[in-house]
Amino acid sequence: MADAIISVVLNRLAALMQEQIRSHVNLVRGVEKEVESLSEELNTVKNVLEDAEKKGCKDKSVKDWLTRLENTSYEMDDVLDEWNYSILKFQIEQSDDFVPPKKKVWSFIPTSCMCFKNVFIRHDIALKIKEVKARLDLILAEKDRYGFVISQPIDHSHESWRVQSTSLVDLEEICGRELETENLVSKLLVEGGSGKELGIHVVSVVGAGGLGKTTLAKLAYNDIRVKVCFGLKIWICVSDTFDQVGIANEIIEGTGGSKPKTDQLEMVLQCLKETISGKKFLLVLDDVWTEDDTKWEPLKNALKCGGAGSKILVTTRNERVAIMMGTVKNEIHYLGYLSHEKCWLVLCRIALSRKNKEECENFENIGKEIAKKCKGLPLAAKTLGSLLRFKNTLEEWTNILDSEVWELEKVKLDLFSHLLLSYNELSPALKRCFSYCAVFPKDTKINVESLITKWMAMGYLGSNENNVGDWKLRGREYFNKLAMCSLFQEFEKCPGHDYEHIKSFKMHDIIHDFAQFLRKNGGGLMKKISCQRCSPLLVSHVKEYRSLFHYKNFRNPHLCDCLTSVRLLSLRYCGLHFIPKEIEKLIHLRWLDLGSNEFPDEDLKSICKLYSLQFLWVDHCEVLEIPHEIGNLIHLKHLDLSWNKLQKELPESLCGLIELESLNVYSCGYLIGLPKGIHRLKNLKHLYNDVTRSVREIPQGLAQLTNLVTVSRLYCEGRDGSKLGWLKNLNRLSGSLKLRIEISSGDPEEEAVVVEDAREAELRKKMHIQELQISFCGSIREGRDQSVWMDIINALEPHPNLKNLCIWDYKGSRLPGWIESPLNQLRSIFLDGCEYISSLPALGKLPCLESFVMQSNCRLQFIGREFLGIETRGDQNVEASSTETVSINTIGFPKLQELAICDCSEWKEWEDITREIFFVAITLMPCLTKLAIRNCDGLTDRSCHIVSCGK
Repeated sequence: MADAIISVVLNRLAALMQEQIRSHVNLVRGVEKEVESLSEELNTVKNVLEDAEKKGCKDKSVKDWLTRLENTSYEMDDVLDEWNYSILKFQIEQSDDFVPPKKKVWSFIPTSCMCFKNVFIRHDIALKIKEVKARLDLILAEKDRYGFVISQPIDHSHESWRVQSTSLVDLEEICGRELETENLVSKLLVEGGSGKELGIHVVSVVGAGGLGKTTLAKLAYNDIRVKVCFGLKIWICVSDTFDQVGIANEIIEGTGGSKPKTDQLEMVLQCLKETISGKKFLLVLDDVWTEDDTKWEPLKNALKCGGAGSKILVTTRNERVAIMMGTVKNEIHYLGYLSHEKCWLVLCRIALSRKNKEECENFENIGKEIAKKCKGLPLAAKTLGSLLRFKNTLEEWTNILDSEVWELEKVKLDLFSHLLLSYNELSPALKRCFSYCAVFPKDTKINVESLITKWMAMGYLGSNENNVGDWKLRGREYFNKLAMCSLFQEFEKCPGHDYEHIKSFKMHDIIHDFAQFLRKNGGGLMKKISCQRCSPLLVSHVKEYRSLFHYKNFRNPHLCDCLTSVRLLSLRYCGLHFIPKEIEKLIHLRWLDLGSNEFPDEDLKSICKLYSLQFLWVDHCEVLEIPHEIGNLIHLKHLDLSWNKLQKELPESLCGLIELESLNVYSCGYLIGLPKGIHRLKNLKHLYNDVTRSVREIPQGLAQLTNLVTVSRLYCEGRDGSKLGWLKNLNRLSGSLKLRIEISSGDPEEEAVVVEDAREAELRKKMHIQELQISFCGSIREGRDQSVWMDIINALEPHPNLKNLCIWDYKGSRLPGWIESPLNQLRSIFLDGCEYISSLPALGKLPCLESFVMQSNCRLQFIGREFLGIETRGDQNVEASSTETVSINTIGFPKLQELAICDCSEWKEWEDITREIFFVAITLMPCLTKLAIRNCDGLTDRSCHIVSCGK
């Protein structure tokens, strides 16, 4: 973990020196040599940290050294924060928008500062830099005594230090994997397989360390049916070294051949091809780590020479490895956890192996409780069983039950050493992102988007100066990598997404203990802080994570000096009646959640002095007015003001937040508009303004925000309202878009403006929009036609990628022509209050449509064959009683699962085509599972022949 903070300190040292030079603000003087020397020293020690962290897992003195290095580096980072804060404060106070405090500025100048022409020289910061550097010098001087090795670029040519597995297994020692063994064996026995087009069939077992992947592979490998099926079986333990020549030689020897006397890959692979040519084999590659397909490709090509039905069984902790090796999705076996009962069986076989029946009965109840601590992890059960084997009293077993897993020395050595294999494969950035997750209590459902903001606020996602917005993609990439390494579980996916977009997850308790173990400071805190108000555990927690969450029932808050290093603070649901004044001291804060409290608007001014703040939540706080000083938070990326229903306006100073990417005013019912200068928010990507009915006055500057991805709702009210045309250049819009279109006066000129406005929106170019909701407001005046309604909806043609379409209160007689295009990817269509529609288009031609719902239509009388997407050739003017032979489109509504037609009082007939004779068989609605026809009293023929074609 020291590597993470040292990387941050190095980057910030360089950035701050450049900022002082760039902005001509030389507030901290006389430390140039110290900064240069410190940068050199930290770069030197950074090169040995990988070796130091590996040794620190076994050597307590090294662990203590790393802890002192990490703590002191954090102290330096805090000092650099003060330096950065002083620069920001100076710049803000010199800006034209700065509102000075009512008190005299002189009363706030520390005695350690000097003033020259309103520039305050911060001698106190320079002194702190020198003091912390002196402590770092002493720590860094100790590194040579430990003999750390300089880290080299990843090179797997060295011999693996991991324990080599074999195919041997004692079946009596295995329990709880019967069904999974059967599942895996069936995959191996099936002929061909999903990968047969590659000439090779790969099956993979994926799971966390200690879950039993190798054991499951052994059970399948030794199954009698597998022995009969494969005349040739080879077991190779690959481990962290993917040595192509070595693996090929082992396969050759495993088949009974002699390996060639050469290390040339070409010659070895030629020998391998000759050895296995035409032979049906099962090859187990156990414990594969590499994601480099260039290493696997030559070996895979050589193995294609095997006989038909040959299989390769791979075990890995990383799903990316399985995919790289050619395993298709349905051939990946994700290994599950054992039940508590099975864990107890594993544990008791080891722990009670030397005890008599009476002793076993005495330990059974408490033993089952201990087994629950394993949370289904077989290795944990074995480890705790080995630990309990030499514990002969109930008191000793109770101590184990009451201990945290990571506090048990044997667990550290036996269990965590296996997890360290996965951890050590991670990059420094992924290591810090993973271990930070221990900040959450066990069994917490962790929201991914929120976690990514926390990673960003902690500085784990790197600098974002040159490419604003990339941090979210980087954070999602980091999360996906950690998830694929089997470090997270219980994923909940976002509904409505085509791709696997994970919304939340949990951590296995043992993985959580491991992350906590990585974070725990073995050497204690550098500064022993005593506090009368805060518990030592709280102070320690803030030091380790720089975060403080779940701080509930905090009605009389006082933020002590011992908490000043906090960077992330959540006071949500604390019942606050005021914001503690001491919050001004938390100058390191980047992430602050004040949601769901009620405090005076005036208190928000103290928040506006936290110049490093990047993420701020003030939702559900009954705020009436946002202070002008909000413009001081120039690094703010996310501002959530949602559900402040009485808030009427936003200050223009908000438009000075040039780094702002997300503004949430959802359900701010009385908000009269957005700031006129919104065009200055060049980096704004998300504007959440839904259920904010009063926000109809959206400034024209919205059209200049070409980075916008989300605009929840847009209004169009003729020539005086907001403009749909402002969407013209916003081609990055994605997700859901809601349009509210008002047609009121019947004035032809005004109607023409609305139509042209709709055309200018150019929705067809917005290929990332997944859902379009169009709500109309207005009525048809007597004597006027419906053409304007149809012109508008025709002009709002979306991109074919659109998935969901909802239309309310449309007054046209026909739906737009674009809706029935077979190029459309529409999955659902919802029509409500479209009362003038007299016929339905050929929606049966839509290849992806899964749901069609129409309600509240009082003009529809007849649904014909065209609705089903049936195309006919020949005479169509035949009497219903005659039989006509036609050729047609053979399937209508191929994916439709739900069909609902409700409250259509004039609907009388659904054309029956089942009595006609066709050249080819037709299929209608083959996937239909839900049919609803309600309150359609005029329908006498329910066309049961058509409906019965579905499921």
